[in-house]
Amino acid sequence: MTNEELKTFISAHAPETVFEESQFLNAIIPAEKLYLLAKTLRAADYDYLICVSGVDWKDHFMVVYHLESRKTKNVFVLKAKITDRVNPAVDTVCDIWRTAELHEREVFDLFGIKFNNHPDLRRLFMDDTWGFPLRKDYVDDVTIVQL
Repeated sequence: MTNEELKTFISAHAPETVFEESQFLNAIIPAEKLYLLAKTLRAADYDYLICVSGVDWKDHFMVVYHLESRKTKNVFVLKAKITDRVNPAVDTVCDIWRTAELHEREVFDLFGIKFNNHPDLRRLFMDDTWGFPLRKDYVDDVTIVQL
């Protein structure tokens, strides 16, 4: 599937998608549209979830999924925009791509973004006394130098 075909395919399933071009095609969707679109993309041969990461943009969060079709070798980036900074959440995709399970736990541990229906959403690196250190509003009163 070419990027133009992929744009048409995604727009048919999520018309509010915003597209950006960089090294890969980027598709930005509202978080509540993620699960159904992810399931549709999986059925359309995007069978390899390369990675999942989180981004704090100060006024919203993004969960970023790098996906590849091993059949066509096409790679693109799907971004779920989360506007709720108080209780950031998005549906898990680990029942679609098993590799998401640990990636989502890492994003939860570092950003505090919850993944609805995740089978084992608990801290991965830190204990429950820590905040979420990759958030822009995180303050460590003990060890971090203030910039």
